[in-house]
Amino acid sequence: MSVDEVKERMNTDRRPWVRQHWWIIYNALVAPRKAQEIAVHTGVSVSTVHRVISVYNRLGAAAIETPGKGGRRHEYLTLPEEKAFLAPFFAQAERGEIATVAEIQRTYEAKVGHEVDDSTISRLLNRHGWRKLMPRPRHPKADPQAQQHFKKTLKRRLKRQSPHDQPKISARC
Repeated sequence: MSVDEVKERMNTDRRPWVRQHWWIIYNALVAPRKAQEIAVHTGVSVSTVHRVISVYNRLGAAAIETPGKGGRRHEYLTLPEEKAFLAPFFAQAERGEIATVAEIQRTYEAKVGHEVDDSTISRLLNRHGWRKLMPRPRHPKADPQAQQHFKKTLKRRLKRQSPHDQPKISARC
C-alpha cells in the first residue's frame, strides 16, 4: 500500500486498536527505524511492533483490518457441531429424563478423543442456554400433612405469642 492509503486508513478507522496498528505501519513506511523507537513513538510494546509489521508483510492490509480481537480460538468443536452434539441430550431432557453433566462430559470426551476439564462442559452448556435445574431438597421423613397443618396454624400461634399482648410488669421500689 502507498503511504497515503495507510495514512487515510490510520485517520478514518473507527476502532482505536486498528488505528494504532496503521500508525505502526505508517511509522515503518515513512521513517524506517528500530522496533524499539517505533514502540516508544506509538506507545506500544516492542513485541506488538514486531507482530504487526510481520503480519502486515505476510498478509497485507487484510491482516490489520480483521473483524475483531476476540473470538473462540481454541475450540474443540464449532458451534454447529456443539449444537448437533447436544441435540440428543435436549431430546432426552424433553422426555423428562435427567441429563447429568458427568454423562455429557463422558460423551464429549469420547467425541473429541481426550479428557476435558469440567469447566469446558459448564461453558458449553451455558453457551447453549442450559442451566442447572434440580428438585428442591426434601427430607425423606417429611410429612406433607403436618407441614400443611403447620402453615395453617402458624399465624394463629404467632398472634397468641405476640410480645404486645403480654401483660406488662412494672417494678416498684
